[in-house]
Amino acid sequence: MPSDRLPAKFPVFDNVEVARRHRKQRLAAAFRLFGHFGFDEGIAGHITARDPELLDHFWVNPLGMNFKQIRVMDLILVNGQGDVVDGNWPLNAAAFAIHSQIHAARPDVVAAAHAHSVHGKAWSSLRRPLDPLTQDACAFYGDHALFDDYTGAVLELEDGKRIAHTLGGNKAVILSNHGLLTVGTTSVDEAAWWFITMERTCQAQLLAEGAGTPVLIDPLQAEKTAGQVGHPKSGWRAFQPLYDWIVSLQPDLLEE
Repeated sequence: MPSDRLPAKFPVFDNVEVARRHRKQRLAAAFRLFGHFGFDEGIAGHITARDPELLDHFWVNPLGMNFKQIRVMDLILVNGQGDVVDGNWPLNAAAFAIHSQIHAARPDVVAAAHAHSVHGKAWSSLRRPLDPLTQDACAFYGDHALFDDYTGAVLELEDGKRIAHTLGGNKAVILSNHGLLTVGTTSVDEAAWWFITMERTCQAQLLAEGAGTPVLIDPLQAEKTAGQVGHPKSGWRAFQPLYDWIVSLQPDLLEE
């Protein structure tokens, strides 16, 4: 039976506490979805959300907690020096090295997502940007970069700075021999959706190239489609059905 619930409207807050709670709820939901889709790989992977009041602080997952178990209460708050100022779990050093530099270089970024998803890892080993093979792929047309200097696990701030520099003003960067990283300028929702659909785009291109020689969408149409499906609000909107679904299935994620 169809739901009579109206489509979600982009939220606007006049209270920082409400904004913070909303951001943390979306962050916890994003982790549950990443876990559901199999994006977890041991202790690797992190999503961060800039605090709406303390702009040099961000909320992130604790080191060693499975994505499938993360609740709002489990998120930790980290300052610009890498100190955990809210929460009892340790911080993933790679999360700080990468995300602190992205948030510093891009004050417009609300959230950033990185994980070692299977198809993203596979595609990253080819050291190539994605092609506009499908309508969904066009979300990244002219809006993603390639970081092609793999030097091991990212644990140093200088490495994070190089990634942030390569990301530039784009919504995503392919980390060669490593995985994918996406950012959202409107919300956690946007960053999480770009990651989910970018992983699927990598899968689609790997499948297409394995089957034959794909036909690319021509540049004019790809650019037009990018404006339709790659807008920040489009990313936010695409995440809403997934948020509703995961909360209905796993309401404990909202526990504070």
